Amino acid sequence: MEILIKVSQFVLSLSLLIVAHEAGHFLFAKLFHTRVEKFYLFFDPWFSLFKKKKGETEYGIGWIPLGGYVKISGMIDESMDVEQMKQPPQPWEFRSKPTWQRLLIMTAGVIVNFISALIIYSMIMFVWGTDYIAMQDAEYGYQFCETAKQHGFQDGDKIISVDGTTYEQYADAFNAIIINNAQSVKIERAGAQLDIALPADFAQQCVNGRQSFAALNFPAVVNDTKSGSPAANASMQEGDRIAAVGDVATPYLDMFIREVKRNTGRAVQLTIVRNGTEQIVPLTVSPDSTIGVFLQPPTKILKSTHIGYSFLKSFPVGIEYGVDKLVSYVKSMKFLFHKGGAKQLGGFITIANIFPSVWDWHAFWDMTAFLSIILAFMNILPIPALDGGHVLFLLVEIITGRKPSDKFLEKAQVVGMVLLIGLLLLANGNDIIRLFK
Repeated sequence: MEILIKVSQFVLSLSLLIVAHEAGHFLFAKLFHTRVEKFYLFFDPWFSLFKKKKGETEYGIGWIPLGGYVKISGMIDESMDVEQMKQPPQPWEFRSKPTWQRLLIMTAGVIVNFISALIIYSMIMFVWGTDYIAMQDAEYGYQFCETAKQHGFQDGDKIISVDGTTYEQYADAFNAIIINNAQSVKIERAGAQLDIALPADFAQQCVNGRQSFAALNFPAVVNDTKSGSPAANASMQEGDRIAAVGDVATPYLDMFIREVKRNTGRAVQLTIVRNGTEQIVPLTVSPDSTIGVFLQPPTKILKSTHIGYSFLKSFPVGIEYGVDKLVSYVKSMKFLFHKGGAKQLGGFITIANIFPSVWDWHAFWDMTAFLSIILAFMNILPIPALDGGHVLFLLVEIITGRKPSDKFLEKAQVVGMVLLIGLLLLANGNDIIRLFK
């Protein structure tokens, strides 16, 4: 069921973004009186799941959920309709339009995706506001990846400053450390402050190990139980803090998860703290390494800060947040060009796993906005077969005054499609390898 929920959120999110992207191309094409022959969600080689002709455009849903497309008359695109290009140009065709109009048609999808992300982020700020745990309120400190521990960090350390700068939120400190290659971090450990020097390639070491630098440390506290689960049958209640699994203390979430997995299928005794009193709860861990509890988020356990925004105020905040996300994502791309960078690529399984295992509209829209930024950035890359490839050739035409030949554009499109298919196979192949590992 959890997998179904993740996949459902991923497919819905991707579908919305594909339709928005292609609608951008479609609307600008129509604005400049350019004929659009097809508007498809997903690809439809040989047959489609649904199609309906309205006016000059066929609208449909394909059966390969790897993207979508609009087929614009007089343009070399994914359809590779070279026969059409052999005919004399018609006034309604893409190739007959002025260069500036063709440029706007090709960039429209990216523009719509980026604007969509900014609007979604703004509405998230308006509806939910911002909830976060200030770094000074991280009562239990942080748990660190193995790479960080090798360089001096210990679980429970509190982050005081990065390169001398104090941050209110962990996300900003993370960006300073990983994205901006910080040189030192001041931490608090057992009441004393220490400086930890970071090597120049510290961020790359974390990325190569597919490790997130740090995560907030907090105890495992029950929020609810799953009906019919071991926890429900043992009458565990909201607010129960799980202090131990068997004879192993589990003061923090990661310890609890590790011990439950270690006791898969076994009968164990949990030590819980309920209303300040310790109790023993016997149960058997399920074969899937769970006991059937939904745990409280850290914002419900630790002191958290909430900031609400009015409708008008939410827009500048959402726009700033979206731009920061784009900048951080672009900067993070540098890690792909280091040794082992290709192994860091992830495909559909990686993306789907980012969505929560329960349906959460806040998380859904937040992830959708981020995917919209990714889609906009990836599509504007100057790779043939992507929007950015078409934009590159149009810019060359504007600068030189010469239009690339149809034969050149055909070959470039083939090269681009081969490259994209290769990247797609690599990314999803990495996912499959990780599954087996």
